Amino acid sequence: MTADTSANAAGVGHDSRPRLRLVYDGECPMCRHYVRRQRIRQEVGELELIDAREDSDAQRELTQLGIDLDQGFALQIGDRWYHGSEALHRLTLLGTRSGMFNRLMYRLFARHGRTARLYPMLKACRNGLLRLLGKTPIGNLRRR
Repeated sequence: MTADTSANAAGVGHDSRPRLRLVYDGECPMCRHYVRRQRIRQEVGELELIDAREDSDAQRELTQLGIDLDQGFALQIGDRWYHGSEALHRLTLLGTRSGMFNRLMYRLFARHGRTARLYPMLKACRNGLLRLLGKTPIGNLRRR
């Protein structure tokens, strides 16, 4: 899932599909597993994966917008950013239904209300896992 980097200022690639970028915690095993397994539909475009712990244009943009990457990953579709449960819900709707993992993700997160209810538990598991592994928070808003 690599991205076409020839997007213009409007966030649209050379083939008129919207720019798709996912900023996630690359040191979180749960997050890494999820982004490796998640597949989006081919007609939607290609998803650029960006590690939130590495310096990038996307990470700087999210920081400027005040989006705390310790509170959830962020998904860009075209010019719009989605964060946390909304990002998970939108990414699920862009996903394929092929394979057991993607079917399960669709069943869990295709409904916005269910995603909003489940997301705090997922975030708590992530935070607990990172503490157990001795990982520091991303802290992107502290660098503003």
